[in-house]
Amino acid sequence: MARIQRADIDQVRERTNIEDVVGEYVTLKSAGVGSKKGLCPFHDERTPSFHIRPQLGFYHCFGCGESGDVYSFLQKIDHVTFVEAVERLAARIGYTLTYEEGSAAPVEPSNRLRLLQANAAAAEFFQAQLARPEAQAGRDFLGARAFSAEAAAHFGIGFAPQSWDALTNHLRGLGYSMQDLQDAGLVSTNDRGRHYDRFRGRLVWPIRDTSGQTVGFGARKLFDDDKGPKYLNTPETPVYHKSKVLYGLDLAKRDIARNHEVVVVEGYTDVMAAHLAGITTAVATCGTSFGVDHIKILRRIMDDESNRGRVIFNFDPDEAGRKAAMRAFAEENRFVAQTFVAVAPDGLDPCDLRLKHGAAAVQSLVNSPMPMYEFVIKEQLKRHDLRNAEGRVAALREAAPVICGIRDRALRPEYTRQLAGWLGMDLEQVRAEVRRAEHQIQQPAGEYQDPSMGTPTPSVRISDLPNDPTTRHERDVIAAVLQYPHMLSEAQLDGVLTYRFGDAALDTIRNAIITSRPYLGTPQWLPNVQEDLPQAFMPLAMDLSMVPLPTGPGPEQVAAYVRSLASSLIERDLLRRKAELLSELQRTDIEVDPMRHRELSEELVAVERQKRAIREHAG
Repeated sequence: MARIQRADIDQVRERTNIEDVVGEYVTLKSAGVGSKKGLCPFHDERTPSFHIRPQLGFYHCFGCGESGDVYSFLQKIDHVTFVEAVERLAARIGYTLTYEEGSAAPVEPSNRLRLLQANAAAAEFFQAQLARPEAQAGRDFLGARAFSAEAAAHFGIGFAPQSWDALTNHLRGLGYSMQDLQDAGLVSTNDRGRHYDRFRGRLVWPIRDTSGQTVGFGARKLFDDDKGPKYLNTPETPVYHKSKVLYGLDLAKRDIARNHEVVVVEGYTDVMAAHLAGITTAVATCGTSFGVDHIKILRRIMDDESNRGRVIFNFDPDEAGRKAAMRAFAEENRFVAQTFVAVAPDGLDPCDLRLKHGAAAVQSLVNSPMPMYEFVIKEQLKRHDLRNAEGRVAALREAAPVICGIRDRALRPEYTRQLAGWLGMDLEQVRAEVRRAEHQIQQPAGEYQDPSMGTPTPSVRISDLPNDPTTRHERDVIAAVLQYPHMLSEAQLDGVLTYRFGDAALDTIRNAIITSRPYLGTPQWLPNVQEDLPQAFMPLAMDLSMVPLPTGPGPEQVAAYVRSLASSLIERDLLRRKAELLSELQRTDIEVDPMRHRELSEELVAVERQKRAIREHAG
């Protein structure tokens, strides 16, 4: 397979702003000079420990230790190969890659890129078909729900013709193989091995990832002779995983991040209706229940640890909706944000609510939701006959653990009082049952260690360093050199790199900096430092290269801090050296060893001269 030229790989990396790429998956906020932070996309966490340094082009999580450049971020977040990551970013910035064989493109583009291109071509085909006479049923469906042609275009809605191979023939004509179409989930195969279009005679919604790339489709049947399900989605493919996508998130993500709020509805038309009614934070799952992976995605985008967030679920008031609500409640504690449920009094979903009562009714529904805990408790009470003692006691025993699970402990007494009122029971009896339930709740088990994994390789992190003043100073200097080496003069850099670090781990990183000095000021600076380090010290080096520096935001303030930090370290080393020279000079008899006496005197003068020079550079 053709290989991308190294120069192109470096050029694409340098021209890509890692903040823009990471920002499509994680809501970032300032974390000090030249640093941004957010919730880590690679592990669950309550407070942000994931940092990026746009100027350096690197990310690092102080929690789980994941780190790397923009290529490794895409590889890990989207499970793509290195080549696919480079091709994706090159396409993003409009850069034409060349390959070692000399061709402008490889004979076979990477599989992921190929599937995304096929999906994009299919989306264009479907949208074009919506304007044709054969798509009247689709236009009627949209019109009956007050969705205009402009709204259809905004959401990219299309029409799949009532044909076995219209899409297949179109995409084959564009150069896509049958294998491409199968891998993308655009065609299916019957028992006789015959290929046919998966979506036929249906209204089609493109399902996009957070970056706006079409990864799959959802299709609604329009004709009575269609024996398939009401809604048909793309099957699982290398680019489409229904548990990890949310319809409308590409359109809603900026307002979700800005407002710290998300509204989770149940269908594509509900997302459309909500957005058109001004609720531009609405998203929906795609043929699956709301789950853990969806929560991870939303928490990263909405800045969930801010304690300002709201997650509002809209469910149908039927048994399926009740089950969906209970599944969502089972994972509710994964949010820091407050969770709510919004169900219209007459049971209408957002699409029908907008159609019957207008946009204001949709806004009112979302703006006056019921707390999730209250909704769940009331749903539980509905399943019991509260007219007799047995039913009331059973309802109490079912509802008490819910009150125990309320994250805000200050709310528990109030819900206890409300539950007593809903049940018509004595408050003390309800309190006693809640206390009993609290005692029965088991503490979460400790983290399981798979014995087959063996003992992990020992590694050094910033938290492992001693906390004495000298080591903290040495640590801060190494961090400054890794992050802003160009702000030090040659004399200061020489002084730091000849300093004898008391901590062995920091001294190891100092040695790697020395060997990588030729790359100082280039994009290869940090990669080369890491490459020269033993594996155990790489986490520490990444910690230090990403840790925010305690200084003002301006470049002058950063430069002053870095130079002052380095100068104080060097001066301390010069003071130590001066003391050693003076001690030896006192012990050296000028008459016995005049040559050594002169050398020591000259070294003392040189130390004083170096000290003055360092102070000048510090200013």
